Amino acid sequence: MNWRLACKAVSVTIALCGALLRSTAFPAQETHSAHWSYEGKEGPEYWGQLDPSYEACSAGHAQSPIDIRYTKLAKLPPLVFEYSPVTLQIIDNGHTIQVNYAVGSALEVGYQTYRLNQFHFHHPSEERIDGKDFDLVAHFVHEDGNGHIAVVAVLFTTGRANAVLDTILRNIPTLKYATVDVPSVTLNARDLLPSDLGYYTVQGSLTTPPCTEGVSWYILKKQLTLSADQLATFVRLYSNNARPVQPLHGRAVLESIARRP
Repeated sequence: MNWRLACKAVSVTIALCGALLRSTAFPAQETHSAHWSYEGKEGPEYWGQLDPSYEACSAGHAQSPIDIRYTKLAKLPPLVFEYSPVTLQIIDNGHTIQVNYAVGSALEVGYQTYRLNQFHFHHPSEERIDGKDFDLVAHFVHEDGNGHIAVVAVLFTTGRANAVLDTILRNIPTLKYATVDVPSVTLNARDLLPSDLGYYTVQGSLTTPPCTEGVSWYILKKQLTLSADQLATFVRLYSNNARPVQPLHGRAVLESIARRP
C-alpha cells in the first residue's frame, strides 16, 4: 500500500468532515448583532440586555460619555493632527451621519499614533461639561496598529455657520445604510477642529453597542459653531442620538495645562 497516498486521502476526508460539521452543527450562529436604538425597549437603558456582546453597556465600569465636572491639571502631550484632504465618502447608517476617511491621516499623542477611520455626529452632545450639554458633537474615531481606539470629541454651539458641516449636510444620502462616494467633493477633517487644542482626557468606552471599554477619549475644550439652519437639518434626521452620561466609578479626568503662545 502507498501509505503516503492513503494518509493524504484520510487528511482530505477529515478536512471535509470538519467543514461539514461546522456548517451543520452551528447553523444558528450569526455575525449580526441585535438591533438597538436611542428610545423605547431598544434604547440605552436596555442595550446590555439586547445581545450578550453588549454586556459592557450595563456591566462596564469605564463607560462613556461622561459629565466633566472635576478635573486634574496635568502636563499632557499635545494632540498632533496629521489629517489630509480626502474625497467625501458618507453614509447615513441609521444611527448618525458618518464620514469615512481614507488611509493616510493620523492622530499622534506622545509616542502613540492612531489612524483616522471615520467621524460622525450626535445631537445633543453626548459629553457634558459641568452638567451642560451642547447642540452637537463630532466624534473622530482613530485606531492604532494593535486595535486600540482613540476618540476626539469636538463640541458645537449655535452661532455662525460652519463651512465643512455645510458640505457634509448638503451631501447626506437620500437612502439610509448605503455608503456613497462623492468624487466631486473634497474635505479635510482638520477644518472641523478648533485652533486651540487644549483638552480633557479620560479612559472610557464606545458610546454605542457593544460599548467596548479601553477607549482613550480626548474632549477638546474649545467649541466650534454651527448655524441654526445647519442644526435643524441634522435634527430633522436625528432628533436625539445621544447616549446618557455614565458614572465615573472613580476614574480621573485630566485637563491639559494651557501652553504659552
